[in-house]
Amino acid sequence: MRKTFFVQLLVVSLFSSFLAACSNDGTTTNEETNNLPDETDMRFPETVELDIPVYDRAFEGWNVSDNFYTRWIQEEFGDAHNININFVPIARASEVTDFQQLLAAGNAPDIIFHYDMPQALSYYDNDVLQPLDLEEIAKYAPTYWENLSETIEQYGVVEDEHIFFFADRPDVNNFVSIIRKDWVEQVGMKVEDLTSLEKLNEMALKWKEAGLGTLGGGLTADIYNYNYPFRDWPIDPEYRALYSDLMVADFTTKETELWLRNLNLQYHNGLIDQEFYLRADGNQIKSEFVAGRTGTYGEYMSSNTDIFEATVQNNPEAEFAVLPLYAGVPEGNVPQGRANWPFGLIMGVNEAATEEERIALWLYLEWMSQPDHLFFLQNGVEGENYTLDAEGIPIINNDFDGESALAMNNNKDYWSLVTEAPYFGSDELTRKAMKNFWSPPGYEYIVDDMFKYQDEGREFTTPDALFTVVIESQNRYQADLNALFQELYLEVALGPEEAFDENYEAAKQRYLNAGYQEILDEKQAAIEAGNFNYFE
Repeated sequence: MRKTFFVQLLVVSLFSSFLAACSNDGTTTNEETNNLPDETDMRFPETVELDIPVYDRAFEGWNVSDNFYTRWIQEEFGDAHNININFVPIARASEVTDFQQLLAAGNAPDIIFHYDMPQALSYYDNDVLQPLDLEEIAKYAPTYWENLSETIEQYGVVEDEHIFFFADRPDVNNFVSIIRKDWVEQVGMKVEDLTSLEKLNEMALKWKEAGLGTLGGGLTADIYNYNYPFRDWPIDPEYRALYSDLMVADFTTKETELWLRNLNLQYHNGLIDQEFYLRADGNQIKSEFVAGRTGTYGEYMSSNTDIFEATVQNNPEAEFAVLPLYAGVPEGNVPQGRANWPFGLIMGVNEAATEEERIALWLYLEWMSQPDHLFFLQNGVEGENYTLDAEGIPIINNDFDGESALAMNNNKDYWSLVTEAPYFGSDELTRKAMKNFWSPPGYEYIVDDMFKYQDEGREFTTPDALFTVVIESQNRYQADLNALFQELYLEVALGPEEAFDENYEAAKQRYLNAGYQEILDEKQAAIEAGNFNYFE
């Protein structure tokens, strides 16, 4: 049974307004309406308000709610269907809090989304999502339904209800770990020598002795896949389901112990940024790399990535390479990693959305699914933002800064409702196009090596299991455990090397007693009942 919606917030006024909103008789939330679109042109007789969430990534000079592309969407789609589209900013760094506050105030958009299933299930468990009518989706969004119907039917069911719909996810990824190649060579090594974690630490010690700098680092929070390289291979499906979780950190396994031992060693031997625990976001970590104080950094590549140019401005001799696949992997292990699930954004319809708002949403996804509309949103205006090569692949004009200039990551936060990445008809053409999208001028070799290592590590990169039932204790203890994890892992990692065993054992018990044992027990029961999907 799902709980009555309740979100704990510190802002009392928001919670009070939520209680007041819940006290009505419910007749105005999602009752049927006579304002349905004419089936000949799908135009509503009376104007419908459609609220669409869009990530706000604090991109300088970019208004996520009002720009060239939001106005184009309104003119091309909204006006044609008599729909007024309101783009609701959701801060990427605090999206769950933003959604919770909007839900509590009764101002949440018609879509509630997240990239991770545990959090999506938490929204379901809090009663803020309405069940889906798949026939309705197929009627009003036939192209979208054809593209995603199998995914929706396979992964969108929770406790025998159709709850979630999804964006597509082509098999492409633009995250890469970069290393200062010139530093590696200054200490008599080559990038290709970095074939294990042990070799990486050996190199970092030489950096320290040469007075160059340290490995980069930041506070571990929110994404808990830190111990994958320490795990056994091949995977035990039930073990993976029990301990893999992006919502709540695994803190009690042998793999986490090994990860913490290495972090403790790196810290006390000066191999890692000595204030890594103060770097709570990507910009702070990036600043250390750009300044020349650290020699490694993870980045999502795009043609307008400024990491190389900014670093060279401060360090004219700087050269860069992609960190080899095995560089962070203990000797004898494989480069095990967490692959994406076979879908992009996980979405649900706001419980408060009316029938007409829901239909407007399906019409929007249908319009967005048309190749011409997607292409325009992803690339902009031909002759300004890009030109086409002989194969019809857009070549980005990185110097263009006119009105139609794209937002970060090629406007992705608008078209990610239907796909996580562009697709150009074949894997070969798509990779060629993505290389154009992701390569800063002069650094095409970085993307080439990124692709090479992705191919080499593909067999060891698998998605986490998906539970098909709500793990109630996970939602109950998540916030407390995440806060406790940061306290405990730093206490162990920064504590004296000689006290590691004692500190870690005590920390483990505190973590288990704070609710983690209940989560493991509930997960184990779900696993034994077969209530999870495992991906080979």
